[in-house]
Amino acid sequence: MHEISFTVSPNASLQVQSVGHDGTPVIIINDFGLDVKDLIDYACEAAEYGPDATSKYPGLRARVPKSYTREVMKQLYRLFFDVYSIPANLGMKAVNAAYSLIATPESELKPCQCRPHIDSTRPNFLAILHYLNDGPFCDTGLFRHRETGLERINEDCLDQYNRSCEAYAAVHGVTEGVYAKGSNEEYELYHRIEYRPNRLVVYPGCLLHSGLVNPAIDVDSDPRTGRLTANIFVDFFPLDTTD
Repeated sequence: MHEISFTVSPNASLQVQSVGHDGTPVIIINDFGLDVKDLIDYACEAAEYGPDATSKYPGLRARVPKSYTREVMKQLYRLFFDVYSIPANLGMKAVNAAYSLIATPESELKPCQCRPHIDSTRPNFLAILHYLNDGPFCDTGLFRHRETGLERINEDCLDQYNRSCEAYAAVHGVTEGVYAKGSNEEYELYHRIEYRPNRLVVYPGCLLHSGLVNPAIDVDSDPRTGRLTANIFVDFFPLDTTD
Protein backbone atom coordinates (compact mmCIF):
# COMPACT_ATOMS: atom_id res chain seq x y z
CA MET A 1 0.00 0.00 0.00
CA HIS A 2 1.22 3.48 -0.85
CA GLU A 3 2.15 5.39 2.28
CA ILE A 4 1.87 9.10 3.00
CA SER A 5 3.60 11.62 5.17
CA PHE A 6 1.52 12.75 8.15
CA THR A 7 2.69 14.88 11.04
CA VAL A 8 0.75 16.09 14.06
CA SER A 9 0.86 19.87 14.24
CA PRO A 10 2.87 21.42 17.07
CA ASN A 11 0.12 24.06 17.22
CA ALA A 12 -2.71 21.59 17.75
CA SER A 13 -5.00 22.64 20.61
CA LEU A 14 -6.25 20.04 23.08
CA GLN A 15 -9.48 20.17 25.06
CA VAL A 16 -11.07 17.44 27.20
CA GLN A 17 -14.80 17.93 27.70
CA SER A 18 -16.90 16.18 30.33
CA VAL A 19 -20.25 15.40 28.70
CA GLY A 20 -23.65 14.17 29.80
CA HIS A 21 -24.95 13.05 33.16
CA ASP A 22 -22.17 10.46 33.28
CA GLY A 23 -19.44 13.06 32.82
CA THR A 24 -17.81 11.02 30.06
CA PRO A 25 -14.52 12.51 28.81
CA VAL A 26 -14.43 13.50 25.13
CA ILE A 27 -11.10 14.56 23.65
CA ILE A 28 -11.15 17.33 21.04
CA ILE A 29 -7.98 18.41 19.21
CA ASN A 30 -8.29 21.27 16.75
CA ASP A 31 -5.78 21.77 13.90
CA PHE A 32 -4.59 18.23 14.52
CA GLY A 33 -2.55 17.60 11.39
CA LEU A 34 0.23 19.91 10.29
CA ASP A 35 -1.03 19.36 6.73
CA VAL A 36 -3.87 17.00 5.77
CA LYS A 37 -3.49 17.45 2.00
CA ASP A 38 -1.68 14.12 1.49
CA LEU A 39 -4.26 12.35 3.62
CA ILE A 40 -7.11 13.80 1.56
CA ASP A 41 -5.33 13.24 -1.76
CA TYR A 42 -4.82 9.59 -0.91
CA ALA A 43 -8.52 9.27 -0.08
CA CYS A 44 -9.42 10.74 -3.46
CA GLU A 45 -6.82 9.12 -5.69
CA ALA A 46 -5.72 5.78 -4.21
CA ALA A 47 -8.30 4.52 -1.71
CA GLU A 48 -10.72 1.77 -2.76
CA TYR A 49 -14.19 2.21 -1.27
CA GLY A 50 -16.90 -0.25 -0.47
CA PRO A 51 -19.49 -1.16 2.20
CA ASP A 52 -18.11 -1.94 5.66
CA ALA A 53 -18.95 -5.55 6.45
CA THR A 54 -18.01 -5.07 10.12
CA SER A 55 -20.60 -2.39 10.90
CA LYS A 56 -23.91 -0.84 9.86
CA TYR A 57 -22.26 2.35 8.67
CA PRO A 58 -24.56 4.05 6.12
CA GLY A 59 -21.98 4.65 3.48
CA LEU A 60 -18.59 3.69 2.09
CA ARG A 61 -15.27 2.99 3.72
CA ALA A 62 -11.69 2.49 2.56
CA ARG A 63 -8.44 1.72 4.31
CA VAL A 64 -6.37 4.63 5.52
CA PRO A 65 -2.58 4.47 5.09
CA LYS A 66 -0.86 2.57 7.88
CA SER A 67 1.62 5.41 8.30
CA TYR A 68 -1.25 7.71 9.30
CA THR A 69 -2.63 5.22 11.83
CA ARG A 70 0.82 4.62 13.33
CA GLU A 71 1.48 8.34 13.77
CA VAL A 72 -1.91 9.02 15.38
CA MET A 73 -1.48 6.15 17.81
CA LYS A 74 2.11 7.13 18.61
CA GLN A 75 1.15 10.72 19.39
CA LEU A 76 -2.01 9.98 21.41
CA TYR A 77 -1.48 6.77 23.35
CA ARG A 78 -0.28 8.43 26.55
CA LEU A 79 -3.28 10.76 26.44
CA PHE A 80 -5.64 7.78 26.13
CA PHE A 81 -4.20 6.05 29.18
CA ASP A 82 -4.41 9.26 31.21
CA VAL A 83 -7.84 10.56 30.21
CA TYR A 84 -9.63 7.20 30.23
CA SER A 85 -7.73 5.62 33.14
CA ILE A 86 -6.68 2.63 31.06
CA PRO A 87 -4.99 -0.03 33.25
CA ALA A 88 -1.22 0.02 32.81
CA ASN A 89 -1.07 -3.73 32.14
CA LEU A 90 -2.98 -3.34 28.88
CA GLY A 91 -1.57 -2.75 25.42
CA MET A 92 -3.21 -0.66 22.71
CA LYS A 93 -4.14 -1.90 19.25
CA ALA A 94 -5.93 -0.36 16.28
CA VAL A 95 -8.65 -2.85 15.37
CA ASN A 96 -9.99 -0.93 12.36
CA ALA A 97 -8.87 2.20 10.51
CA ALA A 98 -10.77 3.63 7.57
CA TYR A 99 -11.87 6.62 5.57
CA SER A 100 -15.64 7.08 5.80
CA LEU A 101 -18.18 8.75 3.51
CA ILE A 102 -21.91 8.97 4.23
CA ALA A 103 -23.48 7.71 1.01
CA THR A 104 -26.83 6.07 1.78
CA PRO A 105 -30.01 8.00 0.83
CA GLU A 106 -32.66 8.08 3.53
CA SER A 107 -34.96 5.96 1.37
CA GLU A 108 -32.44 3.10 1.54
CA LEU A 109 -31.69 3.21 5.26
CA LYS A 110 -32.17 0.12 7.40
CA PRO A 111 -34.06 0.70 10.69
CA CYS A 112 -30.84 0.27 12.70
CA GLN A 113 -29.30 3.15 10.71
CA CYS A 114 -32.10 5.52 11.73
CA ARG A 115 -31.21 5.65 15.41
CA PRO A 116 -28.18 6.40 17.58
CA HIS A 117 -25.72 3.52 17.87
CA ILE A 118 -22.63 2.38 19.71
CA ASP A 119 -19.38 1.05 18.27
CA SER A 120 -18.64 -1.52 20.99
CA THR A 121 -19.61 -2.55 24.50
CA ARG A 122 -15.99 -3.34 25.42
CA PRO A 123 -14.90 -1.33 28.48
CA ASN A 124 -11.85 0.47 27.03
CA PHE A 125 -12.80 0.63 23.34
CA LEU A 126 -12.20 4.09 21.86
CA ALA A 127 -13.34 5.73 18.63
CA ILE A 128 -11.11 8.29 16.91
CA LEU A 129 -12.83 10.56 14.40
CA HIS A 130 -10.80 12.97 12.26
CA TYR A 131 -12.88 15.43 10.23
CA LEU A 132 -11.09 16.15 6.95
CA ASN A 133 -12.89 17.99 4.13
CA ASP A 134 -13.90 21.62 4.19
CA GLY A 135 -17.60 22.27 4.12
CA PRO A 136 -20.68 22.78 6.28
CA PHE A 137 -20.97 19.08 7.14
CA CYS A 138 -22.99 17.59 9.96
CA ASP A 139 -21.95 17.50 13.59
CA THR A 140 -21.70 14.33 15.66
CA GLY A 141 -24.49 14.02 18.22
CA LEU A 142 -24.37 12.25 21.58
CA PHE A 143 -27.67 10.83 22.77
CA ARG A 144 -29.39 9.69 25.96
CA HIS A 145 -31.96 6.90 25.81
CA ARG A 146 -35.01 8.41 27.51
CA GLU A 147 -36.62 5.28 28.95
CA THR A 148 -33.49 3.97 30.66
CA GLY A 149 -31.47 7.20 31.00
CA LEU A 150 -28.50 5.39 29.46
CA GLU A 151 -25.79 7.34 27.65
CA ARG A 152 -23.29 4.48 27.50
CA ILE A 153 -24.17 0.90 26.60
CA ASN A 154 -21.81 -1.66 28.09
CA GLU A 155 -22.22 -5.38 28.65
CA ASP A 156 -23.85 -4.85 32.06
CA CYS A 157 -26.76 -2.86 30.64
CA LEU A 158 -26.96 -4.16 27.08
CA ASP A 159 -29.85 -6.55 27.77
CA GLN A 160 -31.82 -3.84 29.60
CA TYR A 161 -31.30 -1.43 26.73
CA ASN A 162 -32.27 -3.96 24.06
CA ARG A 163 -35.41 -4.98 25.93
CA SER A 164 -36.46 -1.35 26.29
CA CYS A 165 -35.88 -0.67 22.58
CA GLU A 166 -37.88 -3.76 21.61
CA ALA A 167 -40.75 -2.73 23.89
CA TYR A 168 -40.77 0.78 22.42
CA ALA A 169 -40.80 -0.57 18.86
CA ALA A 170 -43.67 -2.92 19.71
CA VAL A 171 -45.82 0.03 20.73
CA HIS A 172 -44.63 2.81 18.42
CA GLY A 173 -43.26 0.91 15.45
CA VAL A 174 -39.76 0.98 13.98
CA THR A 175 -38.29 4.25 12.74
CA GLU A 176 -37.50 4.02 9.03
CA GLY A 177 -36.29 6.24 6.21
CA VAL A 178 -34.80 9.07 8.25
CA TYR A 179 -31.43 9.88 9.79
CA ALA A 180 -31.18 10.78 13.48
CA LYS A 181 -31.07 14.58 13.33
CA GLY A 182 -31.87 15.47 16.94
CA SER A 183 -34.03 14.64 19.93
CA ASN A 184 -37.18 12.58 19.52
CA GLU A 185 -39.54 10.65 21.79
CA GLU A 186 -37.05 7.82 22.27
CA TYR A 187 -33.69 9.64 22.45
CA GLU A 188 -32.50 12.99 23.77
CA LEU A 189 -29.67 14.78 21.98
CA TYR A 190 -27.62 16.16 24.89
CA HIS A 191 -24.34 17.16 23.22
CA ARG A 192 -23.10 18.12 19.77
CA ILE A 193 -19.51 17.76 18.61
CA GLU A 194 -19.15 20.41 15.93
CA TYR A 195 -17.70 19.40 12.57
CA ARG A 196 -14.54 21.38 11.84
CA PRO A 197 -11.95 20.48 9.19
CA ASN A 198 -8.82 18.95 10.71
CA ARG A 199 -10.50 18.48 14.09
CA LEU A 200 -9.84 15.12 15.76
CA VAL A 201 -12.27 13.74 18.33
CA VAL A 202 -11.96 10.76 20.66
CA TYR A 203 -14.79 9.20 22.67
CA PRO A 204 -15.60 5.81 24.21
CA GLY A 205 -17.14 3.44 21.69
CA CYS A 206 -19.97 2.62 24.12
CA LEU A 207 -21.42 6.16 23.85
CA LEU A 208 -24.74 6.39 22.02
CA HIS A 209 -24.00 8.64 19.05
CA SER A 210 -24.90 9.48 15.48
CA GLY A 211 -24.00 11.87 12.73
CA LEU A 212 -26.74 14.52 12.57
CA VAL A 213 -27.08 13.98 8.85
CA ASN A 214 -28.58 16.53 6.49
CA PRO A 215 -29.10 14.39 3.36
CA ALA A 216 -28.93 17.39 1.02
CA ILE A 217 -25.38 18.16 2.17
CA ASP A 218 -23.89 15.10 3.82
CA VAL A 219 -24.91 12.20 1.56
CA ASP A 220 -22.15 12.25 -1.05
CA SER A 221 -19.95 9.34 -2.15
CA ASP A 222 -17.28 11.57 -3.73
CA PRO A 223 -14.26 11.88 -1.39
CA ARG A 224 -13.45 15.28 -2.90
CA THR A 225 -16.79 16.83 -2.00
CA GLY A 226 -18.36 14.55 0.65
CA ARG A 227 -18.15 14.40 4.42
CA LEU A 228 -14.79 12.68 4.44
CA THR A 229 -13.49 11.48 7.80
CA ALA A 230 -10.72 9.18 8.97
CA ASN A 231 -11.80 6.77 11.69
CA ILE A 232 -9.60 4.62 13.91
CA PHE A 233 -11.10 2.20 16.41
CA VAL A 234 -8.79 1.35 19.29
CA ASP A 235 -9.02 -1.44 21.84
CA PHE A 236 -6.85 -2.51 24.74
CA PHE A 237 -5.71 -6.05 25.52
CA PRO A 238 -3.44 -7.75 28.08
CA LEU A 239 0.13 -7.15 26.95
CA ASP A 240 0.90 -10.82 26.47
CA THR A 241 -1.82 -11.16 23.77
CA THR A 242 -1.00 -8.14 21.62
CA ASP A 243 0.84 -8.51 18.34
